[in-house]
Amino acid sequence: MDAARHKRRNLIQNIVIACLTVSAVFLFAQLQLYNLDTTEDPHYLERLTGTLPDESPSQLREFPAPVRVVITDSYGRYGSLDLTTNSSSFSALGLREALGSLQSLAPSSVDEFRAALSVTSVYFDFLEPLPLSVLAGLIGVDETPLTGNARCLLLAAQEDETVWLYLWDGAESFFKSAVPATSLSADTLTEAAGQSGFGGVSFAFDDVEVDPLYGELFPLSILPTELPELPVLSAASPLSDTDWLLPFFGFNSNTKERYTEADGTEVITEVETDRSLHIQPDGSIVYRSGTEATPEISAQEQNPTAAESALGCSILLQELTEGLTGEASLYLQSVSQSGDSTQLRFGYQLAGTPIRFSDGGSAAEITLSGTSITRLTLRFRQYSTTNEQSLLLPLRQTLAIAADHPGVELSVGYADGGGDTVSASWLAD
Repeated sequence: MDAARHKRRNLIQNIVIACLTVSAVFLFAQLQLYNLDTTEDPHYLERLTGTLPDESPSQLREFPAPVRVVITDSYGRYGSLDLTTNSSSFSALGLREALGSLQSLAPSSVDEFRAALSVTSVYFDFLEPLPLSVLAGLIGVDETPLTGNARCLLLAAQEDETVWLYLWDGAESFFKSAVPATSLSADTLTEAAGQSGFGGVSFAFDDVEVDPLYGELFPLSILPTELPELPVLSAASPLSDTDWLLPFFGFNSNTKERYTEADGTEVITEVETDRSLHIQPDGSIVYRSGTEATPEISAQEQNPTAAESALGCSILLQELTEGLTGEASLYLQSVSQSGDSTQLRFGYQLAGTPIRFSDGGSAAEITLSGTSITRLTLRFRQYSTTNEQSLLLPLRQTLAIAADHPGVELSVGYADGGGDTVSASWLAD
């Protein structure tokens, strides 16, 4: 009987020892996972590889950009200065159908472009030049064979009932193409123009005879008949905690290579790869990849197209700023490529109105080498509307000031000087 009791006791001890061993192995594995930083950020690996969850954006059209629109008909000019590329008012104007139907462009001229503004037409200003493949993606065209850049597009209904698309690249070149009637007819364009409900606007060149000061402006400056009512914004840096930035960029959260400079800038380095992350007191960050170029974006080839670069970097920035920008969002301002290098700039916009920085810098800038992000700068800013209204200078006073800078383009936007409030004002470019 004692022998049986002894045998049962040994069995129980063996079971306890086995359970303790399994627990120890489990705890050790958990510790290793923690040290590898994979449990601190559930999307860490996806961000590094560009493989995002199914619900993440997968098309450029999901990243709206500001666009200004001017409609011309027999009654005058009407327009909106605060549309975005995904707004229903913009989508109803036929640009996606027209641009998506074109296979080629022919050379045009500034005179032809200007003449087309005198007939029933819809003018689209995307604020800065963009590659046509990128612009097409932003407005919902999946693919286009068109190359080159475009800043302004114009749909014009001609006397022969055809619709022509005119394009200005933002520099010296103008192009044109007839739009197939099956894609956009003159009647459809005229009907869409008549249903816009926009307020009155004019181009600067329209009013030169009324006041010579208009002649000092960029001719295509869009000037509202009545000053827009835009709220004052509250602004802040949302970076109360910065630890999560380390795993996002592939650094060990427990790194010892972390220190604070005299001006308050936090520096994280990785000596073996020469990578670094600088987190400045104002909420700006600067990341350099060193010899290990991570993160990366997805692309079909080693060197991404302009559209792939724009989409990949837009996705990464959305992941980086998710829930931190308030009512504003980032939008693509420019893309330029040379060899295997791609440069991209992004700005903030709120409800179609751009937010500029008083120092002239961008909200974000990214440099790619192939698909690898070699440098990234980002100003973390959070914007919310207040009940206070911005006070814009009367147009006449603004014209008098702008006259000292011939050729300047006037527009309305927000100017962020780094304070806790941001007001709308006249911007001069």
